[in-house]
Amino acid sequence: MTYARTEPTDQEPDIRARPPLVREFLLVAGLFLAYKFGRQAANGHVEEAFRNAGDVWDLERTLHLPGEGAVQGLLLHSQPLIHAANTYYAAVHFPATALFLVWLYWRRPRHYVRSRRVLAALTGAALVLHLLFPLAPPRMLPAAGLVDTGQVYGPTVYGQTPATDTMANQFAAMPSLHVGWAVMVAVGLIVATRSRWRWLWLLHPAVTLLVVVGTANHYWLDAMVVGAMLAVALAVFRLPLSARTVPARQPRPDLWGSVEGAPGPAYAGGGAPGAFASAVPAGPAEPGAFASAGRPPSFGAVGGPAETADGADAGSRAPARAGAVR
Repeated sequence: MTYARTEPTDQEPDIRARPPLVREFLLVAGLFLAYKFGRQAANGHVEEAFRNAGDVWDLERTLHLPGEGAVQGLLLHSQPLIHAANTYYAAVHFPATALFLVWLYWRRPRHYVRSRRVLAALTGAALVLHLLFPLAPPRMLPAAGLVDTGQVYGPTVYGQTPATDTMANQFAAMPSLHVGWAVMVAVGLIVATRSRWRWLWLLHPAVTLLVVVGTANHYWLDAMVVGAMLAVALAVFRLPLSARTVPARQPRPDLWGSVEGAPGPAYAGGGAPGAFASAVPAGPAEPGAFASAGRPPSFGAVGGPAETADGADAGSRAPARAGAVR
């Protein structure tokens, strides 16, 4: 069995694989609204959220994970840098994911369907975990000693009173969908594109991880948990093969011949091993032996050695050819 490297077959979008636009818009919008309302329904578990935050902080220290303050300390050295980090956190998360889905829908419909399923499964599972495990972010935990960079330096997407924030649930730190969606965007674009620079998309989740930790909006464990959840979702909803190379399976030719339509060795001509030997005169050939036949034998022809003018020779090879296919 052999495999051949072929050119990508989806350079142009497969229109047949593209689902109806209105249906997809309503579906994605409905999932997003369900997630937002679901997060708000989890508001109010203040005591439980802070208790869980203390447990997560202690677990990270037990696992000897690096302190979130180390990343924040690097950002706080420059006010423009911390302001850029807050802006990235507030302004890149949703637009980047939305543009990712729009581009896939238009240019890679097959990849779009599976990527949307992965994102929907990941977001639904995250909502369940938000409801079951409310968690205050490290910026609220006194033991962490971190700065709420959004409130101090701006911009921020959260209200000053987390318990009564009607725009977002601030006690839904685990898992970090900022990191989960960013990783999915990078994976989806790497698989769906062919550019040699496509691996640079990994910078998006890398920067997102540093931003969510440096701004004290998430713990390291928040990113680790969402990574595990995304791995499960990707295993369930497999993405299509990379658009760069698609292995093409070729049928293995039979050693001495093949059925009709299958390629065989050039010298075999569909005949038995003796067919090749019978076409060559026994003993050393005289210089003019082939010339007497009028033309040289063509052993590379698809149909086997070329027929000679001698009818007896052609007839002598017929039994060999007939015995090639059982």
